Amino acid sequence: MEHVERRRPGRYVRETRALAAAVLLVVLAPGGFALGSKEGGTPNPSAGDLGTFARGPYGTAPEPADAWSLALPSTPKLETPPADTAAPQAPLRLTVEEAVETARKGNLGLVSPRLEAEGKRRTDALAWNNFLPTVDASGTLGRWNTEQVVGFTTLPRWSLSASLSAQLMLNMALFEGVKSLRADYEAGLISYAQAEARLERDVRKSFYNLLLLEENMRLMEEQIEAARRRYDQARANYRAGTSPELAMLQAQVAYENLKPALEEMRIGYRSARDAFAMTLGLPRGAEVIPVGKIAPSYADLDAEALISSGLSSRLDIQSLVKSLESLQIAETALKYRLWTPNLILGWNLDPTFSGDPWADDLFNGDNWSQRSGMFRATLSMRLNGLFPFTQDGQQLEELRGQKEGLRAGLAQALRGAEMEIDGLVRRLEKSRASHSALELNASLAERAYRLSEEAYRAGASDLLDVQNAELELRKARLELLKEDYTYVTGLLDLEYAVGARFGSLGGSK
Repeated sequence: MEHVERRRPGRYVRETRALAAAVLLVVLAPGGFALGSKEGGTPNPSAGDLGTFARGPYGTAPEPADAWSLALPSTPKLETPPADTAAPQAPLRLTVEEAVETARKGNLGLVSPRLEAEGKRRTDALAWNNFLPTVDASGTLGRWNTEQVVGFTTLPRWSLSASLSAQLMLNMALFEGVKSLRADYEAGLISYAQAEARLERDVRKSFYNLLLLEENMRLMEEQIEAARRRYDQARANYRAGTSPELAMLQAQVAYENLKPALEEMRIGYRSARDAFAMTLGLPRGAEVIPVGKIAPSYADLDAEALISSGLSSRLDIQSLVKSLESLQIAETALKYRLWTPNLILGWNLDPTFSGDPWADDLFNGDNWSQRSGMFRATLSMRLNGLFPFTQDGQQLEELRGQKEGLRAGLAQALRGAEMEIDGLVRRLEKSRASHSALELNASLAERAYRLSEEAYRAGASDLLDVQNAELELRKARLELLKEDYTYVTGLLDLEYAVGARFGSLGGSK
């Protein structure tokens, strides 16, 4: 047999082939594909119809289909307010609307629901990726421990192969999954709207509370000033010999006793102002001065009309309805998954290099062969879901139980909302009726105080009568102010309870 000497490639050629093989492995190694969304995502959904249930839960009256509607808020902006900003040098003078806007931008409590809603928006915008196949790619460079001989042919010690596969499983449940993502996104927007409405209500109530404290301090300052004037007059009368020393001392004690009460009010006011600044998202030490007054604008309230129109606008009710809708979608998806077959589409490619990857041409197509590449379509179905006593069948029963429990919770929430709205309306009507009586009482108390003060200066009345009249006047003014505050904040609670825009039912002028 003639011996033919086979020349081995030089060192440069071997390094070139090794580099080419490494590049090929790098190209084949990454598995899967990076899927992204187009900048900006999908626009905000329109107002969703939440009236998917023809009958009211557990005997409640049926709701019209167009009653359960939700005005979804705009997509939240992912702006995290800084937490370590230096306090402003000058006091911030804010109206109630400016305070609400400041809280929307800076309150840290909105960050979490805002991020959650944004995450659900991205998931909903990419819902189409449920229909993308699973793609895997790999490359293998191997070396046999011993020489492989097939017949009279000795195979190369080194081997190179690649693999590319794609698989897609289709089921009717996938379409319900897309609906579930949209319902989950809308539920996230409802949660964000709830947090925002709750924050606005609390900011407005805290704002009017600061105004109440300011007015209370002003009344105390007026009382202290009147006590000081009486003390000056009593001291002048004592020096003139027309009044005993006891009267002067009584006036002085009454004057000095009021100062600690005013200081206590100022401390409470500063604490309330600091808490208000924190609610607005302002740094510690920021001084906020509320600009406005408590001046109720009374409204004619009809409890029955508010209940009939306000229940479907309540965000907590809409949240329960959306949860019920999500469970309905989940039940339908589970039925499809258990009772319908799966169509599995697959395709794979596994080229193998038949020569020596270090010595032969890697880019010669004749050196690559296909072993088991194929396209396949498989129809499969799991039979366990057809029997209710199996673990798969029990999942459906559990979902139905959760849905019935949620319907009971919705019925209870509706009853509680009716009672809440009815109670708020009654309290507001009582406050409105009390205002006229308290206003008259304050006017009479002021006249009585003026007359007693004039009588004291004329020597026809003693100091105790003036102090009693002054105390009654302050109590009457404070009660009137508190009643105004009660009406304004009660109206805020009612607007929140019926899901109305703040200020739409009345409020402060």
